[in-house]
Amino acid sequence: MNMAFEEKRAWVMLVVSILGYGVYVAVVLARDGALADVDYAAPMLWSIGAAIVVSIVLNILISIVAPEGANEKDQRDREIGRFGDYIGQSFVVIGGVSALLMALAEWDYFWIANAVYLAFVLSAVLGSVAKLFAYRRGFQPW
Repeated sequence: MNMAFEEKRAWVMLVVSILGYGVYVAVVLARDGALADVDYAAPMLWSIGAAIVVSIVLNILISIVAPEGANEKDQRDREIGRFGDYIGQSFVVIGGVSALLMALAEWDYFWIANAVYLAFVLSAVLGSVAKLFAYRRGFQPW
């Protein structure tokens, strides 16, 4: 089965998001001490930066290896993209509200930053899964 280019991009986003966050969690959990006292900022920034770079490189490689449709988006691609983004944004809102409540309760910066990071990862994962589901199972705009 031939995959739409935007579907390939959703796969890249899904895999890179999960792997990038997994590496970050592994690095932080491998450090000694209480979690709230662990140096998390550098691994977080590195994992986010690396995920962005890897995602860009993979998208470029995909457009070189399988260029069909790389510069084209039809109406269905746009609607599926919008649908996935709307679904995924729910976790951005949840993360923002969670971070706000944590800040108001004066939680440690570690927990606030990690709640926001997790929300972004879950947003990318859920949005990608929604897009892949729409490509594979069909999409009926509401």
